Amino acid sequence: MRPELCDAIHSQQLVFFYYRGGFRAVEPHCYGISTAGNEVLRAYQVEGYSESGEPIGWKLFRVSEISSLTIMAEQFVGPRPEYNPDDSAMQTIFCCL
Repeated sequence: MRPELCDAIHSQQLVFFYYRGGFRAVEPHCYGISTAGNEVLRAYQVEGYSESGEPIGWKLFRVSEISSLTIMAEQFVGPRPEYNPDDSAMQTIFCCL
């Protein structure tokens, strides 16, 4: 478990990290265990690299593939529209907005 992710969620701070080919800045919303048994972070990506070519939007990140994690000083305002705290991709939730 990465407690700094819960800290960022509770304080609504942007998170910056390297993931699958590039750096990304995200608004973390929910952190837990996926239905496949992996630690995951549900976040709204606001800028950075994207394999899909869509750098902005909702993403599910496998925490084991996140590196160079930095909690930014910049904060975001509450949950994004379409955020679901009962994320169906997660069987266990450690923390969420």
